Amino acid sequence: MNVEYPILTQVGIPTSDHSDEPLDAALADMANNICGIIRGSTDPAQVASRLGAFGWRTRSASWHSFEAETAWCRVEVDKTDDGTTLINGVIDPRWIDDLTRLLARLGWQQSLELSDEDNNILEERHH
Repeated sequence: MNVEYPILTQVGIPTSDHSDEPLDAALADMANNICGIIRGSTDPAQVASRLGAFGWRTRSASWHSFEAETAWCRVEVDKTDDGTTLINGVIDPRWIDDLTRLLARLGWQQSLELSDEDNNILEERHH
C-alpha cells in the first residue's frame, strides 16, 4: 500500500510508505555514522511519534529513549540529564540532506555530523 505524505514531497523525500521495508542490510552492519542534537525542549517520545507519523518504524529502546527507522536510516533518540535531545545511528550518506530537511520541516533546529568508519567527520549540517 502506498501512502502519500504531502510534507515529505515538499522536502524531497520519497512519498511511499517505507514502514514495510527493513533497514537496508548494508546499513544494519555499519557502526554509527550519524550523530547530533535536536535543540529546544523536544522530547524523544515526540520525535519518535512525529517520525512514526511519516512512515518510520518506531519503538521504545529504554525507559527514556526511542528508535526510529526507515529503509535508509535508523537513529536512537535520547535525552541527557541537562535536557539536550541526542540522535545517533546509521544513515545512507546520500540521505543526510533529506533527514536535515525533514527535521527542519518538523520545526526542529538541529546539528548533525556524518562520520566515516574511522569516526572522521565527513559533513556537518546545521539548521
